[in-house]
Amino acid sequence: MPKLRTKFLCQQCGAEQSKWVGKCPDCGTWNSLEEVADLPQSPAQQRRQILLGSSSIAQGTQIPLNLPEIKPLAQARISVGYSEMDRVLGGGLVAGSLILIGGEPGIGKSTLLLQVAGNVAKSAGAVLYISGEESIEQVKMRAERLDIIGEQLYLLASIELDVIAEAVNKLKPSLVIVDSIQTVLSSHITSAPGSISQVRECTLQLMQLAKSTHIPIFIIGHVTKEGTVAGPKALEHIADAVLYLEGERYHTYRLLRGVKNRFGATHEVGVFEMHGDGLAEVSNPSAMFLTDRTAAATGSAVVVSMEGTRPLLVEVQALVIPSNFGNARCTTNGIDYSRLLMLLAVLTKRVGLAVGSHDVYANVVGGFNLEEPAIDLGVAAAIASSYREKHITPEMALIGEVGLSGELRSVSRLGLRVREAAKLGFKRCIVPKAGGGAQISSELESSGLPADFKIITASSLAVALEVALH
Repeated sequence: MPKLRTKFLCQQCGAEQSKWVGKCPDCGTWNSLEEVADLPQSPAQQRRQILLGSSSIAQGTQIPLNLPEIKPLAQARISVGYSEMDRVLGGGLVAGSLILIGGEPGIGKSTLLLQVAGNVAKSAGAVLYISGEESIEQVKMRAERLDIIGEQLYLLASIELDVIAEAVNKLKPSLVIVDSIQTVLSSHITSAPGSISQVRECTLQLMQLAKSTHIPIFIIGHVTKEGTVAGPKALEHIADAVLYLEGERYHTYRLLRGVKNRFGATHEVGVFEMHGDGLAEVSNPSAMFLTDRTAAATGSAVVVSMEGTRPLLVEVQALVIPSNFGNARCTTNGIDYSRLLMLLAVLTKRVGLAVGSHDVYANVVGGFNLEEPAIDLGVAAAIASSYREKHITPEMALIGEVGLSGELRSVSRLGLRVREAAKLGFKRCIVPKAGGGAQISSELESSGLPADFKIITASSLAVALEVALH
């Protein structure tokens, strides 16, 4: 009997090593190598027969076709029953697409996809929900709590990929949901479920299954402590679309963010609210984020952030107090820490605010994470408002990127941002003068904005703060 050869795989990046080392030479992660069997060859032909079901399909996929000869998919996009999620997906599900949805445990991934399964089963036909973590009786209990009848919803409790592929080829559903990819096991890999080799191999085979049958497949991937989906980042490259379900566990709001989409715009955001009977979509997220805003409070400003193609108005709060210790403290929640330090340096050097000896706390209300530079002016104004103890007019929105020289730089889609602020009842808006901001402002004022809405252009941060904190 020949000796079984083994190799060591990194559970973070997938690099192979001939022997165990404490630190992965490729990604630098400590204690991430796991010993697995080194099989001489993977049975690709057997795998293809399992997934495609017939040799004629397999042979047809190997023939190159000229682009004009390829017939487009006759099937239209499938709506998941939630306009917020359809927006993130680019208009609905594309036939044969593989969608990865990630998030921390307990954030609501299984709840959302079970509700999607119930909606699609009513509108498009049979849906196969594969559970590797719960029994079908437990899934039924959760479906009853969510008021899902699901006459066309089929449940399968299995972790074996061969059984899953056989069920898909036999049932031919309109949608398949795999909960979760960490539990799926391929017979061609000897490592345990959840390892990088199993997760990557199972995802690749599910992708081939989706492409060959033109059935969209959802796979759920848990986010680890390091913030990666199912350990390796390789899943994000395999999937057609990658969605993250975000939100604080102690808040009721959940944000569905698209970080990759081959069939639509990226960085789209859908907003949901968690109730006892499941997740409900929020039709007007900007009004939701501004509901509990205090009108005359200092250190509060409203920024307009673009999330994909949608402008969102979010409240930014800041608190500036004298430091009781030698080194000032800076804490942020929802804002990039290095970006906040840069704004503090600009306020000190270009505006003359002595915030270097003060503790600064910055927070985005509602657990939202803001990343784009167009919120710089609002964050800086909130800090200056708290430092000077002067409140910003509640009916004012601030838009602009701050440069190191203290200038206000132009932002993209300024007109769309201003119109969203006017639609929500704001009366004034400060925008950058650079990049044709003055011309855009005059065009907006003459294009149907409310008569009492005023657009103010500013060339620098100091000028904008004089207007906002008068």
